[in-house]
Amino acid sequence: MGTARSPRFYAGAVILALDSILVALVIYRVPYTKIDWDAYMSQVTGFLSGERNYEELEGDTGPLVYPAGFLYFYSGIQYITAGAVFPAQILFGLLYVINLGLVLWIYTRTEVVPLWGLTLLMLSKRIHSIFVLRLFNDCIATTLTHASLILFLKHRWHLGLTVFSIAVSVKMNVLLYAPPLLLLLLKSLPIGGVISSISCAAFVQLVVGFPFLLEYPLAYISRSFNLGRVFIHFWSVNFKFVPERWFVSKPFAIALLAMHLVLLFLFARYKWCKHEKSGALKQKVKKSRKKKLTADRILFALCMVLCFTQNQEYK
Repeated sequence: MGTARSPRFYAGAVILALDSILVALVIYRVPYTKIDWDAYMSQVTGFLSGERNYEELEGDTGPLVYPAGFLYFYSGIQYITAGAVFPAQILFGLLYVINLGLVLWIYTRTEVVPLWGLTLLMLSKRIHSIFVLRLFNDCIATTLTHASLILFLKHRWHLGLTVFSIAVSVKMNVLLYAPPLLLLLLKSLPIGGVISSISCAAFVQLVVGFPFLLEYPLAYISRSFNLGRVFIHFWSVNFKFVPERWFVSKPFAIALLAMHLVLLFLFARYKWCKHEKSGALKQKVKKSRKKKLTADRILFALCMVLCFTQNQEYK
């Protein structure tokens, strides 16, 4: 006889089915919101026409600021949909269902959310809008990030880092997960495994960016991994209360970075590593001993990354 399914499994299946219907209704009944789609298609068209200089790839909302993985994914989407919005909405609707399935798997596996809390996953108006009404690249990056998280929960670190790096190649803000992820690697793998897994991630970036790095390396790196961008105050969530003149200032950005690093240090010292004896992590790195982390500890470590993020937008 097979193993009995838990109530969380059946609850997740029901939520997935109901939300799939809801997504279809949103696509059918709610008007599409024109924001970035035309710009995406213009940038992809320039790339497919042979342009490899990131400074020349632009759309009606501005220059291309995403790594090359974005171009590859949206080139495929353009090929499938011929650049039309409605087929793209259907495609992103399927992506939404896949992403929801991944999130349900994570919450079911870790049990960090009560059973009733799973129903909240299908009630977010904004997430539905981002996926099927605005078609943002965040959808692809987030889905890949959740896929990599599942691999981390399964302790498939090398494959997980590879998928994580693909997510970074779609949108750089996925790198916010890098500090706690590095800590998890150090706690879970011998030093050789840490180096090889990070090398896998780096190799992905080299392969993805190769056509651009070969011809215009500085333009590619400065545009797709621009750490000095000034973000629009209107779209901020975390710091909407801050006056715009402060929000766009360099001292404010530096202060946020400093607070972010301090918070990461405090969590690493007093939460993520609180079960480690003094010097245990350092000794582990030296002796290359493995330690298998629980799913809950892995998930917790990767969740605290957005508190002081200036560019945390509604999407």
